[in-house]
Amino acid sequence: MEKTKSLNTKYIFVVGGVMSGVGKGVTAASIGRIMAAKGFKVSAIKIDPYINIDAGTMNPIEHGEVFVTEDGDETDQDLGNYERFLNTNIYKINYMTTGRVYQTVIQKERNLEYQGKCVQVVPHIPEEVIRRINAAAAKSEADIMVIEIGGTVGEYENLLFLEAARYMRLENPDDVLFVIVSYLPIPSKIGEMKTKPTQHAVRSLNSAGIQPDFIIARASAEIDEPRRKKLAIHCNVNSRDVISAPDIDSIYEIPLNFEKDNLGDRILEKFKLEPRETDLSNWQAMFERVKNASKRVKIGIVGKYFETGDFTLSDSYISVIEALKHGATANDCKAELAWLSAEEVEKSGTEMLKDYDGLIVPQGWGSRGAEGKIKTIQYCRENKIPYFGLCYGMQMAVIEFARNVLGLTGANTEEADPNTPHSVIHIMAEQKELIEKKGYGGTIRLGAWPCQVVADTKLASIYAEKIKSGEAVSERHRHRYEFNNKYRADLEKAGLKVCGTSPDNLIVEAIEITDHPFFIGTQFHPEYISRPLDPHPLFAAFIKACLDNRVQ
Repeated sequence: MEKTKSLNTKYIFVVGGVMSGVGKGVTAASIGRIMAAKGFKVSAIKIDPYINIDAGTMNPIEHGEVFVTEDGDETDQDLGNYERFLNTNIYKINYMTTGRVYQTVIQKERNLEYQGKCVQVVPHIPEEVIRRINAAAAKSEADIMVIEIGGTVGEYENLLFLEAARYMRLENPDDVLFVIVSYLPIPSKIGEMKTKPTQHAVRSLNSAGIQPDFIIARASAEIDEPRRKKLAIHCNVNSRDVISAPDIDSIYEIPLNFEKDNLGDRILEKFKLEPRETDLSNWQAMFERVKNASKRVKIGIVGKYFETGDFTLSDSYISVIEALKHGATANDCKAELAWLSAEEVEKSGTEMLKDYDGLIVPQGWGSRGAEGKIKTIQYCRENKIPYFGLCYGMQMAVIEFARNVLGLTGANTEEADPNTPHSVIHIMAEQKELIEKKGYGGTIRLGAWPCQVVADTKLASIYAEKIKSGEAVSERHRHRYEFNNKYRADLEKAGLKVCGTSPDNLIVEAIEITDHPFFIGTQFHPEYISRPLDPHPLFAAFIKACLDNRVQ
């Protein structure tokens, strides 16, 4: 294998034990936040073990939200956590999948870049993983790179990534650390925190040739000293390196909790770096504002990607949820969120919407639940309830207005009804050929694009501070269909204002009803760039409108 050293970067690998969903992503993000608070330049990488090239074609109910980077990659939702915690952009180079790695190795073989060698799973796949890690570290100029390996130790599909990490430590033992995030159950009929599953998880990691430096002890309660010592003895770690991670109400408390166990100082010690103070004062202030907010606002999210059997999952809309929380914090209140099935609204009507201060229709695809979303939007428009439509939610608002105000019977999106008599939302011209060739993956309008905000609109007042500072309005996109300009003049004449466009005025980026408390739809996804230390102004304005129009 080639040497693995890149710059003077230190690497922290985060892996999971016992089960999925224990919080590897927010753990990696929190470690990054702590190290950034010590003055280091930090970036993060997500490794997904899927054969998929990217997350764009994955079912959001199974995999969670697809997060879109500034440079247009469709990635795992954890990259959103990294951006929110580190308050910086994470790029395509920081995301890899098994499919992406194998695709590159096979292409190199076809290009004779291996100079006639027999190309093998080992060492060539781990070598490509290492190359990608080093390239991401070089591009970001990171002092510390946090790398989350998806899945759980002991699974076959992440072994090659662990092998790459093992070799990196072998070559540079002072520059690589391993953190395992593992679950410690407290069975209700036993009443005692059990360490055995984590012991087995660490043994599985040992079998891959890796000894963890830290154990993040995820549990419903704080780990006590006897359990901490038991893990230290049986897992061959110092008891000070067993870090308590109890259930909490806000993920933004995690870095503060980790610092109670001096995680940042312990990392520096293991890296043989000079001690540094940790300045989490701005983070602490933000969290205190979250915790102490006394006002409440009730927001309904009307979608279709959160029902799985008897359970309701919110991961499909995680960026929307966090952006709403950021907007609420900016208004010194807490957002109480409820998941409302668009299909249920379709069947049972809008009575279920009456107790909410504001409603959101987020991103979505296809025809399922579309009529329920349109009913929701009509209810908001007619009853002056704050409404915020994101991407598909904007398109549904255009359809509702075309049908019920402009009188265009059967108006629809070509996505839901290819034979609609009034395609007020139609496929983007460059997408038609791609669809015919079944070119779905990574081909839609993606990443950051500039938005020209129309003067004297509500949108302009919301972006006023940014516009005044001379900063260009740029937002991230993920769509294949768009507003049909054939209907633009008639819709505007009837009162649906186009308030944001592409610089050439050809693509409608945002619509609004100006004399409504808040009725805005955006073709872009402002939730992707909202951060706890820098809430997006659209979400802050939406929450303010909801507060001003609270249901009594």
